[in-house]
Amino acid sequence: MKSRLAARSAMQTAQWNGGISKDSYLDRARRVLRIEATAITALIEQVDSDLAAAVDAILASRGRVIVCGMGKSGLIGNKIAATLASTGTPAFSVHPGEASHGDLGMVRSEDIFLALSNSGETDEVIRLIPFLQDNGNQLIAITGRPDSTLARHADFHLNAAVPKEACPLQLAPTASTTAALALGDALAIVLMEARGFRPEHFARFHPGGNLGRRLLTRVEHVMHTEQLPIVRPDDPAAHVVQTISAGRMGVAVVCVDQELIGIITDGDLRRAMERHRRDFSELLAGDMMTANPICVDRKARLQAAVDLMTEHSITSLVIADDRRLTGDRLLIGLVHLFDCTV
Repeated sequence: MKSRLAARSAMQTAQWNGGISKDSYLDRARRVLRIEATAITALIEQVDSDLAAAVDAILASRGRVIVCGMGKSGLIGNKIAATLASTGTPAFSVHPGEASHGDLGMVRSEDIFLALSNSGETDEVIRLIPFLQDNGNQLIAITGRPDSTLARHADFHLNAAVPKEACPLQLAPTASTTAALALGDALAIVLMEARGFRPEHFARFHPGGNLGRRLLTRVEHVMHTEQLPIVRPDDPAAHVVQTISAGRMGVAVVCVDQELIGIITDGDLRRAMERHRRDFSELLAGDMMTANPICVDRKARLQAAVDLMTEHSITSLVIADDRRLTGDRLLIGLVHLFDCTV
């Protein structure tokens, strides 16, 4: 029984793989990537003034971009709509079949319709054209055929024609969907730059991610304010080592009362030990500290703190309150690089 099952499995495998050897898998995968890369490269010459005009139309519109496509084009449309929405252009996708059965009620006259169809003849999409014309919607079409019905009725046509599909049978949408996706990305990014979309705007739409957290959160929300590793300038080296170890932040902050004088890092300790191997125990905190340490305001964005720590190759940052009249800097807290990650 087992031998018959094994023989049947081998026969099915042979039928599915067409008899190709495992040695050719990588070559075939690379062929697919070359075909799709060629398709993307061809778009550079195919893109024309219609894309610029489509950008102007979307920027001038007070409505949303509604993306529509059937089958694989619909899946690509979902991604394009998501990219538009997350980069500052209000957008959502609608299924063409559902649209013609009531969902067109979501389409306002000021909305711009973006339709995807490689052939430009997809029935479910073509059926929507009369409504869009009567409703006053501008239509952007992404197709692989500039002479198709959808392209001819569009206000703006983005040509996604490809020399051939990566599918050896020329049946499964592969290079054509890649080309449509790339054109959608190009449209979204041009709009993003035209709107002056900045990282803090991106963070507002991605508050759950690490980037969103760092851009929206302020230092005061995560800083340590209790049991800080503080030493005085005249504290001995042994006390400094003990304070850094107990604080578990890799630093000791040198203060007189609350006034910030300097900082001693693990690196400062090691360098002091190397320079003063015989008399290290006689050193004081003031001998080892770095005066005027890098500080950040408590109201600063967490991302600003991360940028400072990255720029100066440090893992802890002092939070200080500048007293401009006296020139003093008062210690408020500390933030560690680990505090800035999710």
